[in-house]
Amino acid sequence: MKNQPFLLQPFGKDYLWGGTRLRDDFSKNIDLDPFAESWECSTHPDGPSTVASGEFTGKQLIEVVREHPEFLGTHPASADGGIPILIKFIDAKKNLSVQVHPDDEYAMKYENGQLGKTEMWYVVDALPGAKLVYGFHRDIEKESLAKYLEDGTIEKYLQTVDVKKNDVFFITPGTVHAIGAGALIAEIQESSNLTYRLYDYNRTDKHGNKRPLHIAKALEVANLKSSSAPRQPMRVLRYQPGYASELLSRCKYFQVERLLINTERLRDMYRFSTGHNSFEVLMCIDGCGVLIPEEGEQLNFFRGDTIFIPADSTEIRIHGSAQFLKVNC
Repeated sequence: MKNQPFLLQPFGKDYLWGGTRLRDDFSKNIDLDPFAESWECSTHPDGPSTVASGEFTGKQLIEVVREHPEFLGTHPASADGGIPILIKFIDAKKNLSVQVHPDDEYAMKYENGQLGKTEMWYVVDALPGAKLVYGFHRDIEKESLAKYLEDGTIEKYLQTVDVKKNDVFFITPGTVHAIGAGALIAEIQESSNLTYRLYDYNRTDKHGNKRPLHIAKALEVANLKSSSAPRQPMRVLRYQPGYASELLSRCKYFQVERLLINTERLRDMYRFSTGHNSFEVLMCIDGCGVLIPEEGEQLNFFRGDTIFIPADSTEIRIHGSAQFLKVNC
């Protein structure tokens, strides 16, 4: 029997900048307030997701892929036998901290062999006026940056960019960045939780404590050259009966496409299967429908659901009206 798809149950995070949209808009039944992130497809120890359908129901995804490494195909697993990428939803009711991530080389050397963090953001929704921080609008010296952080004037030197629904941003290691209030984001990244905070608006958590900063490490890895404001990449929708697709991002760690499914007629159903070399993850960002494997049980899906498709899968048909982010390595 070919490998069958299964639904995932995310791991929730209650960071102080989060809101309620992951519960209100996506019906995620996780009792957190605030509810900032849902780690949809994760084998990272800081937030492992769980299988929510089929024979592996109730098992953590990390357990399943360790028991069945063939589910990852020929793509190498992470050091702990898990998936080398991490996929999440982020609800930024308030501004995230101004931060930076190291690359693989720095993380391997100074963070006990962990991965660095390359990431991509897809803007699922954005309130009017939503922005993000992307680098600096002019070159800045390390000593000057340290001074601006100490005296609280750093915000004057940060480059801000307007964001709107359906925007795509690729964030390389070393880029100083922050998601702004009002953005609902799907994030695809390396399987890493290394974040160096530079600035957190002097906020305190529910216990009155400020979150730790990591200025020394951040100054070592941050790109202090001015950055051009990111422009939206050229995207081309390719139409087939029942669906359309477009490439959003491709790097050495992952590839992300957007799928628009509209199968009013059963004969127009979107059909696919994974090859032997890689798994795929489908993240439903809008709509609903049913996923029908040639072998195994069918899966009803709704906005906010995430589905894991092992490598070498059975043929799968999708019927419904929905949008997905399709991710593979």
